[in-house]
Amino acid sequence: MDEVVAVVATYNAMPWIEQCLASLDGTRSIVVDNGSGDGTVSFVRETFPDVQLVQQENLGLAAAWAQGLEASPPSRWTLIINADAWLVGDALARLVAVGDADPEAAVVAPKLLNTDGSLQRSVRGFPTLWRLATEYLYLRKLGPRTEFLNAFYGAGFDHASEREVECVMGACMLVRRAAIDLVGGPDPDFFLFSEEADWLYRFAQAGWRTRFTPAATCVHVGGASHGGRLYRENLRGMLRFFHKHHGEAEAERARKLLRGALAVRGRVVRGQRGAMYLDGARWLGTGEVRSLIER
Repeated sequence: MDEVVAVVATYNAMPWIEQCLASLDGTRSIVVDNGSGDGTVSFVRETFPDVQLVQQENLGLAAAWAQGLEASPPSRWTLIINADAWLVGDALARLVAVGDADPEAAVVAPKLLNTDGSLQRSVRGFPTLWRLATEYLYLRKLGPRTEFLNAFYGAGFDHASEREVECVMGACMLVRRAAIDLVGGPDPDFFLFSEEADWLYRFAQAGWRTRFTPAATCVHVGGASHGGRLYRENLRGMLRFFHKHHGEAEAERARKLLRGALAVRGRVVRGQRGAMYLDGARWLGTGEVRSLIER
């Protein structure tokens, strides 16, 4: 049995895929390509012949993770890592050491860095109506470092201490296979956003923990596959999370909150971002949650 198998989901992953796979040298790796059209497949096949390559149509990130897990041989751990991310030094060994020291940890996440070496804040709180309100109505600006007003994006978390957290950005996560066997894999109904929140929430509900450790670092480009162009999909993922875990009535409240907040944002914020908020508000007004979460 392998100790770690890495699963890398790709969609038009050039030019980052080379650094990603090079950082996994010596680790059994599976690349699941979601229909790239930029030469990623041929590059991986020619440059990294030992990497297992799985091709499928673009069914989304969670579906690619699930396919990679299905194709994986038995292992103690699975490293889920974005194609636009790469481990620094012995980060993988450090993640495994943290996980082995906590048998109740389903997920161990490293500190993420931007390409310029600055911190990329990656610790999150699970979505709730109050947390949506603090974020989308700008209430967090009243207390940007308080957990009460900014728990959604982990306010006050210094990213310098190892500890248990609710949720992390899914760019790089070491996941215990025994926990996956008990809880199940990622939900492919989440196309691109909130898939990690759903998975980690299910682990938490089953009694498992997620740990963040600054002892291991990973560089993450961020948004390389979508460039911020999929805002409706972001909103859809949020609604799907609420509908799945809190029921239709709570999801409807989330839809109405988001619609109103984005309408206000769209009038306050100028330019392309403001137009994006207004488009999101209009889309949220085209139907109830059940119809909006269907693709």
